[in-house]
Amino acid sequence: MGSLGSSAQLLLPLVFFALLYFLMIAPNQKKQKKWQQMLTELKNGDRVTTNGGIRGTIISVKDDVVQLRVAPDNIKLEFVKSAIAAVTTPDA
Repeated sequence: MGSLGSSAQLLLPLVFFALLYFLMIAPNQKKQKKWQQMLTELKNGDRVTTNGGIRGTIISVKDDVVQLRVAPDNIKLEFVKSAIAAVTTPDA
């Protein structure tokens, strides 16, 4: 009977870790991978939103730098790609 209790004590942390992985770690990795793919697919003409909430249209993509044209005065701003939070261009 004592052997069964110690097995359960060993099993509980493993079950907890597995639950933690499937509820927190795996979905976060999937979200990160999707965001990285979005960054690699950025192109001129895409409408994007930055992490700071600035919305604009991409006019240039070079390596890790993106130039945006921001309304209403058509101001050009330069950002690192990782500052892009989302592409808001409607799918054509």
